[in-house]
Amino acid sequence: MISGAQNIFKIPELKRRILITFLFLAIYRVGVHIPTPGINGDALASFFAQAKGTLFSLIDMFSGGALERLSVFALGIMPYISASIILQLLTVVIPYLERLQKEGEMGRKKIVQYTRYGTVVLSMVQGFGIAIGLENMRGAAGEMIVMAPGWSFRILTVITLTAGTAFIMWLGEQITERGIGNGISLIIFAGIVARMPNAIASTFELLRIGQMNVLLILALVVLMVLVVAVIIFFETGQRRLPVQYAKRIVGRKVYGGQSTHLPLKLNTSGVIPPIFASSILMFPLTIANFLPKPWLDDHPWVQAILNSLGPGALLYNLLYVAFIIFFCYFYTAVTFNPNDVAENMKKFGGYIPGIRPGQKTSEYIDKVLTRITLGGAIYVAAICVLPTILIGKFNVPFYFGGTALLIVVGVALDTVQQIEAHMLTRHYEGLMKKGRLKGRRG
Repeated sequence: MISGAQNIFKIPELKRRILITFLFLAIYRVGVHIPTPGINGDALASFFAQAKGTLFSLIDMFSGGALERLSVFALGIMPYISASIILQLLTVVIPYLERLQKEGEMGRKKIVQYTRYGTVVLSMVQGFGIAIGLENMRGAAGEMIVMAPGWSFRILTVITLTAGTAFIMWLGEQITERGIGNGISLIIFAGIVARMPNAIASTFELLRIGQMNVLLILALVVLMVLVVAVIIFFETGQRRLPVQYAKRIVGRKVYGGQSTHLPLKLNTSGVIPPIFASSILMFPLTIANFLPKPWLDDHPWVQAILNSLGPGALLYNLLYVAFIIFFCYFYTAVTFNPNDVAENMKKFGGYIPGIRPGQKTSEYIDKVLTRITLGGAIYVAAICVLPTILIGKFNVPFYFGGTALLIVVGVALDTVQQIEAHMLTRHYEGLMKKGRLKGRRG
């Protein structure tokens, strides 16, 4: 692997792409620390200290700590992700978008353009909501978070946060085009990784004061390595359906006749299900932050429900697993259409041995996909429930596992594979020699 890493710098184009990627990510991290005008930083920090387990903490994770500081990048890239998901869902019900999706590169560019418009609109709505919410919030000591409430602050906040998200979106597109890897994913990756040094420092502080022992930390390190290995196994795992193409004679030439396969990923939906599930379960706790404390004290049954829906509670874990499994099937059904795949195979003379082309092929693909999606959903649910167990039982001071680890490992795999592709096209030794990741037959 060391020799493979050295080969990276022997390829000028790859070296340039990696340097550009690091430059743009550095610009993003600088922007995370530029505050929005009119905010009392100390009061905001004390508010976030008591807002754990809410939508604020989820958004803050994806923004790399920008929301906690209410920097110009406070909304992060979440509006872009939300706009992309909404457009994907709309392609199922709007024929025009469905046609665009099938028109190749031109249709893709049009959908990207609509996604940008949707990102700006969502950023303005979310920015206005945050501005209104901040005016009604107080720090732990009761001090106001907004120093000068009013329409001037609201308009300035909407413009600042929308411009920040638009700039992040542009950075992500530039990384994808001029750098290496998927720009949007790498920006989320950078935000999550940037918080790891603080988590490690907190761990050593707990070790120093005696709240954790060396054996527990070593056990956690071993467990972390095993979890990463499991994620790599499932994220690269595939069920390969054999596909045979019939021979066609055109003039004096023979076309087709080759054997190939249709790869079906074990986890087709990626990290979308845990994001959706977390957002739904965190919504009640987020609303509770805006309720007056005396009212909650007068209604203990509301507080009891909120406690049962808090991270680590049994009901929370059961609902979390159920939502993840549901959204794994739902998102897979939205993004993968067996009818289209079977129709395209039939059009080009392809068939699965032993299965009649057309409707029978579609039903067979759907049957296989349904079975492997169950395994993928259980795997995602297990990885995402692990952090709440570790935090509740062993007092682990950072959010180990879950959505964050899925994103980090998935983006790292994708980026390494893209670097591998650049190196192999230049006939250089790759990063992973004999241990190169390959899809496995289910």
